[in-house]
Amino acid sequence: MLTRRRWLAASTGTLMLSALGGARGEPASGQAGAPEDILIALPGKKPLIKRSFRPPNFETPLSDLRQPFTANDAFFVRYHLAVIPEIDVRAWRLRVGGPSTARSLELSLDDLKRSFERVALPAINQCSGNRRGLFTPRVPGVQWTNGAMGHATWSGVRLRDVLRKCDVQADALEVVLDGADSALLPQTPDFQKSLPIERALDENTLIAFEMNGRPLPHFNGAPARLIVPGWTATYWVKHLTDIRVQAQRFDGFWMKGAYRIPTGVFPGARFASQETPETTPITQILVNSLITTPSSDTRLARNRPAQLSGWAWDGGTGIAAVDLSTDGGLNWRSAALDKDLGRFAWRGFHFALDTSRPGPLAVAVRATSRGGEQQPEKLTPNPAGYHDNKILSLALEVA
Repeated sequence: MLTRRRWLAASTGTLMLSALGGARGEPASGQAGAPEDILIALPGKKPLIKRSFRPPNFETPLSDLRQPFTANDAFFVRYHLAVIPEIDVRAWRLRVGGPSTARSLELSLDDLKRSFERVALPAINQCSGNRRGLFTPRVPGVQWTNGAMGHATWSGVRLRDVLRKCDVQADALEVVLDGADSALLPQTPDFQKSLPIERALDENTLIAFEMNGRPLPHFNGAPARLIVPGWTATYWVKHLTDIRVQAQRFDGFWMKGAYRIPTGVFPGARFASQETPETTPITQILVNSLITTPSSDTRLARNRPAQLSGWAWDGGTGIAAVDLSTDGGLNWRSAALDKDLGRFAWRGFHFALDTSRPGPLAVAVRATSRGGEQQPEKLTPNPAGYHDNKILSLALEVA
């Protein structure tokens, strides 16, 4: 469990004001934080932007999102409950079963590693509320800017292979997942999520125990977590302890009352058993992009080479194109795309900026997926502050 004493000891000498730049209310600036952001080092992590202490919610600075894979010690931290146990890997067990299975299993970490095929998958892990802090007007919730996300290679075993050992029955509707984190107060709902059985049995849904070739960090779900590539991180249950297959819709708070969006407003995969006429669970990540270089308000030297670069991603079809405008969106030109790392990975892009004329440079970037989805010009308001994927803009100066 992360105690205040451990937190204060680990953060000695690392508490500082961030100078990352970017102003509140400029949601597409490409900045990871505002000048008042405070950087704190959690145990096992480098200094990250503190959004809350209990539960711990820490954002990755923009400077740590410039590499193809986000370093484990720089990866964002997101929790809903305050009690996060330090788990003894030797004693950890994963219970798998439920009323819609013929048998139950209890697996150690060694059992997972020895008994099932190992797979590795590069994928974006993005909080549903990424960029919520840039919404105008302000909405409640953790005030993330651009850093409640990261890209890593996740290694483990397929959830479907584990479920098949339990002989899933024909009436199976949802798979309910629980982790070891818990609340301080008994009346606080346990953080449990469910998946439709089809998504649970998808070949890309994993139980992962490694991240970028290393054991999962404590604050990213050790010893094992769920990976649901293409879907937002609310389903990526950390410190996984229990998997239950059932024939009924799961009625827990974090499905029934939270992480819901207006029905029919956003594109993305449906979760039919959880839908109502008014709301539906958030599922797929929408097509999006992030400018990592240069930062907003950067002064570019006239007639000196300058390159804009960043990342684009979507919910699993892959990126087809990234376009760039330097005249406020009147005209668009294609950016060069970097190597395709996989359908669930982000795709790098770069573009040589024209620095021949002095003055302001209004840059806009939009991504288009292979599925035909394109970043919109305007934010789609919603009460929980989800799915900010509007076209990015960046104010630069050539001097």
